[in-house]
Amino acid sequence: MRDRYLDLLRAAAIVRVIVYHLFGWPWLSILLPAMGVMFALAGSLTAASLSRRPARRVVTSRLRRLLPPLWLLGVIAVPVMLIAGWASESDGEHPFSVPALIFWILPLGDPPGSDQAVDIWEPLWYLRAYVWFVLLSPLLFALWRKIGLAALGVPLLIMAVLEVTELPLPETADTGLWDFATYGGCWIAGFAHHDGRLARVRPWLAYTIAFVLGAAALVWASTSGSWDLNDLPQAQALWSLGFVLVVLRWQPPMGWLAAAGPLDRIVTLINGRAVTIYLWHNTAIAAVWPLLAVIALDELGGPLAAVTDLVLALLLTVLAVLAFGWAEDLAARRRPRLWPSTIVRPGSPATTPPETPAVGTAPYRAIATVPMPLRRAEGTTADPED
Repeated sequence: MRDRYLDLLRAAAIVRVIVYHLFGWPWLSILLPAMGVMFALAGSLTAASLSRRPARRVVTSRLRRLLPPLWLLGVIAVPVMLIAGWASESDGEHPFSVPALIFWILPLGDPPGSDQAVDIWEPLWYLRAYVWFVLLSPLLFALWRKIGLAALGVPLLIMAVLEVTELPLPETADTGLWDFATYGGCWIAGFAHHDGRLARVRPWLAYTIAFVLGAAALVWASTSGSWDLNDLPQAQALWSLGFVLVVLRWQPPMGWLAAAGPLDRIVTLINGRAVTIYLWHNTAIAAVWPLLAVIALDELGGPLAAVTDLVLALLLTVLAVLAFGWAEDLAARRRPRLWPSTIVRPGSPATTPPETPAVGTAPYRAIATVPMPLRRAEGTTADPED
């Protein structure tokens, strides 16, 4: 059976990412540190795989599930950017380079793009970070088994070394190492969640540690002059880890979700198309204001304007799901579906009944920086299993 609590957490994180990218409200990064939650869920599912399958199979399976939707985006976006003059840009963040296009195939570095299309490629840092976490997971899982909960502090220690030494590194290595230091604790917390070790920590101790981490993060933010944790990797690392320790240790009853009808179906849809939503939602947001101008609604103001922007962004994202979501089905080796009303195992027919275990996910256990041109984009993933 799927753990619908984890499904709900993932769906909430994805919606929060869309709202943040649309409105840019800094307090959202504190209310729900979506990236930390998503990396923790991915870590839990990866641990579940590594505990019963060979590491090589786990890594190749996860990459197989993640990369085809990215390739579909690249097949569309790269030619469009070239036609729009990417090759003639000389002072952008990612000047056109044929060798750099390899990162659209395997994102060991950030997939490049033109200045005009920044909304397409900017959020792809998350896929690069996710790929590296997957590749490193066999080593991280071995470390976890050896030193246990002490492994949670390793990424924070690496961050402290980076902060104190200001170690000069090539750009790709520097961004990757900072992302690991920022979210590695959350990924390893997912390991603790999977094997039940986090659940065995006494509540007073877990919540005290979470409180101390959160307080330190808020102090750091207050002294930095910004409350947007996406701009503060140190505060982000502390706050996200503390938040994850709380939400993953808690396992509330979820019977109410099945009775909620529409909400239950929305959660299922988001989990079944999480990669597509992530890849295309920022492009959908960028299209909101030109479309409002076309339909003569760009002069709206106040709350009505915000509601209109959100509704239109969600509708455009749904259109992207309808147009491109089938790539997730092909990546999962199952029959393409227009609208995933259920989540099924890879290779199962689309008519699999709701009680069948989730698409690409093993049954869950007891519970699963760099400067950017504007604001560091966030991302999510469906965290598929083989």
